[in-house]
Amino acid sequence: QLQFVESGGGLVQPGGSLRLSCAASGFTLDNYAIGWFRQAPGKNREGVSCISSSGGNTIYANSVKGRFTISRDNAKNTVYLQMNSLKPEDTAVYYCAAAVQAMCAQQIYEYDYWGQGTQVTVSS
Repeated sequence: QLQFVESGGGLVQPGGSLRLSCAASGFTLDNYAIGWFRQAPGKNREGVSCISSSGGNTIYANSVKGRFTISRDNAKNTVYLQMNSLKPEDTAVYYCAAAVQAMCAQQIYEYDYWGQGTQVTVSS
């Protein structure tokens, strides 16, 4: 059974950092582009970042550029999202998802497998 498990969320003060992890089980991530998405209350789910299957290409939303870094360790079957300089507007449930293709998918519907989400709350 294909499954993602996200972890690393929590409560952090503005300006703080968190590292989210997305561990896959039941399949290997080598052939999948992986995206991170987030959904705040009352808002649509939005793309945050994506990394190609090889790790050679990454994409970031303008709102997180320079603050977030996506990476992957295919040997550990895990993708990470390092989040620095967090702001209250980063508060959301964060999801990882896999697209069955090498390069980053542009549309949410192209992602086939989703994790259950992890809550990130940025507040003083």
